[in-house]
Amino acid sequence: MSRIEQTVPYPTAKKTNYRFVVLTLIFIVYALNYADRTNIGAVLPFIIEEFHINNFEAGAIASMFFLGYALSQIPAGFLIAKKGTRALVSLSIFGFSAFTWLMGTASSVLGLKFIRLGLGLTEGPCPVGLASTINNWFPAKEKATATGVYIASTMFAPILVPPLAVWIAVTWGWRWVFFSFAIPGIVIALVWYLLVKSKPAECKFVSREELEYINSDAAEGDAKRNNIVLDSKFSALDKLIRVRDLAPITTVKGLFTSRNILGDCLAYFMMVSVLYGLLTWIPLYLVKEKGFDFMSMGLVASMPCIGGFIGAIFGGYVSDKLLGRRRKPTMIFTAISTILMMVIMLNIPQSTLAVCIGLFFVGLCLNIGWPAFTAYGMAASDSKIYPITASVINTGGNLGGFVSPMLAGFLLDQTGSFNTVFTYFGICAAIGLLSIMIIDEPR
Repeated sequence: MSRIEQTVPYPTAKKTNYRFVVLTLIFIVYALNYADRTNIGAVLPFIIEEFHINNFEAGAIASMFFLGYALSQIPAGFLIAKKGTRALVSLSIFGFSAFTWLMGTASSVLGLKFIRLGLGLTEGPCPVGLASTINNWFPAKEKATATGVYIASTMFAPILVPPLAVWIAVTWGWRWVFFSFAIPGIVIALVWYLLVKSKPAECKFVSREELEYINSDAAEGDAKRNNIVLDSKFSALDKLIRVRDLAPITTVKGLFTSRNILGDCLAYFMMVSVLYGLLTWIPLYLVKEKGFDFMSMGLVASMPCIGGFIGAIFGGYVSDKLLGRRRKPTMIFTAISTILMMVIMLNIPQSTLAVCIGLFFVGLCLNIGWPAFTAYGMAASDSKIYPITASVINTGGNLGGFVSPMLAGFLLDQTGSFNTVFTYFGICAAIGLLSIMIIDEPR
């Protein structure tokens, strides 16, 4: 009897594509995850008004999430590598939903900060678990596309969040934003536990044929796999992106001493600084700098996320299908185009249409390369250690989310102008580009 026959508990005879059911749930889970972390941007003007705080303090409320988020990533990676994804992801969903509810009960700025810290600690295991689920459930030829869908959920939620959150805040008060957003996650935590196993071989809804397809890349073993599709038409590109024969990283020490993983971390740190800085401060920028009322702000603030949603799916497809699973080209494109978009935002005219178009393309450019930062780790390490790889990359990246909202708030307090904020974001993208250029593309 084959190994596949032994590990599938109730093998389905009919050919299945259950991995796409799993991907749908990944999309929903991470959309909820992002809704609960980004709703703070839409309600920040209300919080500033109620508690009479400056921009630095407001940025600190947003930033505390990312401190907790970064602290929980690496422990979660080790735990997932040992125990699997199923229970920990379910627990994470339930936890961050509970802390979202608690946000609505806060009676002080200090309370808001501590609850945001708890929200980060409980959300931290979720992306590591979801990325590891993709790594377990999809063959290499579909990983970046699946990751693109996963990343697109991070932009889908914020499309809905600003207008919905502002409407709830104006109608019932800002606290009801958090009460309302908490409920769906409690339901989804149970759904995930019932329907998504840590590995496809453990799932009775997966046929032998689908399992063989998912495991097709393992036929020659991790050490002999081809991460990219070799083709002479990419020869010039391969020189530019530094394609190298690299054995997959197999040890924790190897992760922390790898120039490629650390370079990816730094680049991700810089790009996360831009993304979360924007998601935090764009609502206030629209109200204070561009003169939008609260309801109009909620609609216009969704534009970066609409662009980001399209960019993430398109970028994953381009990386997988058009570039033969090369990850660096879309990362490079994202860094360069983000620098250009920050220059445009510094000079954007006082026009609603111009602001909407500008913010749309900011989101689009930022997210075309976003799936590649995660998919890069899948290529650089073997499947057993990938949960730890993902946690290291996410930790490095999301420390940018801790620093950026506070630093942007400080710049606003010191200068009173969003031009300094967009300049700061442009510098972050430039440093990110340099980091991307020095890492290798694993062959």
